[in-house]
Amino acid sequence: MTNTQLTFALPDSAATETLGARLGAVLTPGDIVLLHGDLGTGKTTLARGMIAALCGVTDAPSPTYTLVQSYDTFSGNWLLHADLYRIEDEAELQELGLDEAFDGAICLIEWPDRLGRYLPPRRLDLHLMQDGTQRIAQISSTGEWGDALTHV
Repeated sequence: MTNTQLTFALPDSAATETLGARLGAVLTPGDIVLLHGDLGTGKTTLARGMIAALCGVTDAPSPTYTLVQSYDTFSGNWLLHADLYRIEDEAELQELGLDEAFDGAICLIEWPDRLGRYLPPRRLDLHLMQDGTQRIAQISSTGEWGDALTHV
């Protein structure tokens, strides 16, 4: 399945975390999820659902100030959660080790508009937006994903 488009209604934080857990269950090393959305739309909440499902960490901190948090998954792989909100220049990205992470880790990237030329060709773009009293998540894939997303 190439260039998949999925939409989910998220009435509350628990639904957002549950979607994160469902998505986390299909991710493997080298998978990159770009989390788009305004402040407060649930990017970190969704990432926490993925981290809990993959790593068992239920109180994952936001990487807003540290820029990057790294975790070991249950299967012994590496998960990287980055928040690029404070990145002002593309050159700063080299110091974060994203190139290495993109090759072998599961990557969750908040504020991916800061990636510039580092934007990976194979990725999931997950857009979170407010729709009245609930949030909407729209997932679109770029590159080959097989049928992995049919299980989300």
